[in-house]
Amino acid sequence: MTDAAPSRQEQFSGTKEVADTHKFDEKRLEEYMAAHVEGFKGPLTVSQFKGGQSNPTYQLKTPSKKYVLRRKPPGKLLPSAHAVDREYKVITALHSIGYPAPRTYCLCEDDSVIGTMFYIMDMVEGRVLWEPLLPGMEPATRWKIYETLNDTLARLHMVDYEKIGLGDFGKPGNYFARQISRWSKQYVASVTESIPEMDRLMEWLPENVPQDDSTSVVHGDYRLDNTILHPTEPKVIAVLDWELSTLGHPLGDFTYSLMQWVMPGQGTGGGTGSIQTADLKALGIPTLEQYIQMYCERTNRPGIENLDFYFSYNFFRLAGILQGIAGRVRDGTASSEHAKQMAQNVRPLAQEAWTYAQRAGAK
Repeated sequence: MTDAAPSRQEQFSGTKEVADTHKFDEKRLEEYMAAHVEGFKGPLTVSQFKGGQSNPTYQLKTPSKKYVLRRKPPGKLLPSAHAVDREYKVITALHSIGYPAPRTYCLCEDDSVIGTMFYIMDMVEGRVLWEPLLPGMEPATRWKIYETLNDTLARLHMVDYEKIGLGDFGKPGNYFARQISRWSKQYVASVTESIPEMDRLMEWLPENVPQDDSTSVVHGDYRLDNTILHPTEPKVIAVLDWELSTLGHPLGDFTYSLMQWVMPGQGTGGGTGSIQTADLKALGIPTLEQYIQMYCERTNRPGIENLDFYFSYNFFRLAGILQGIAGRVRDGTASSEHAKQMAQNVRPLAQEAWTYAQRAGAK
């Protein structure tokens, strides 16, 4: 009998020693923090979080406080990827209005400090849960956690972004067309094998975007494990990993958060996990329909049409993102030991995207 594979919770929780490829001069960082981080007092101990596929993320520990550092990875990078300056901007703006985003301290654009651009924020103490089925919890607690996830995303989509200085954080309008173009380019730039479904999707998706040009701040990768829950209560106290955030279409963002309901099992999720075959009622987890209804009530929408298009788009987008990771594995710049395994999911995600495109009328 073989040992069971480690759970996502075991694989991604906590910290490890800094990987050789991501080491930097810690003394230099400590000097920088003494000059730029209000209230900082060393000495400093640095470790690396196990999660954080794309931008290496570090825990900075002092005798009295913990901070988090997010940086661009070293090495050859795709244009516009790893925009930690954009993450810093959106987190800072949202924190200022009481949205659950960590307090930020500084953005360093001087590569000479640790080798790449980085920013520093508070370490928010709480629970990061990596398993969407929330093992070991009571059904009522699971329901409340899904409620708070839904509410936190709905609140983001209702923020007046102009008012908090994010009017220039993206281009309002044509969000899906721009995203499809972006991920098509990333796919083509990183391609490692021919996938016919991706070629068909790159042609079909731009021609079939629903006519609805709502605009909000979008997170871009909103899911359970990109939030920190209160240590004991079912409440989101911080939303993390804003690398893909921009001004965009709230339904692109929301339907991405629905992916775990439709994602085939066996790890093809590219990070979203899967609850597709679970007995949701027994577990106390909302069904897809219930979760959509919660969101629509919170954002004053009558409902969501064109779900098949949105699912096709989100599977395609995930395939594009993972192909980017595959390209970084090829180029030796991927920041996670799980990156290679994720890169193998591009083809099944593309096939799933094409299935939903066919349901939406693609021939």
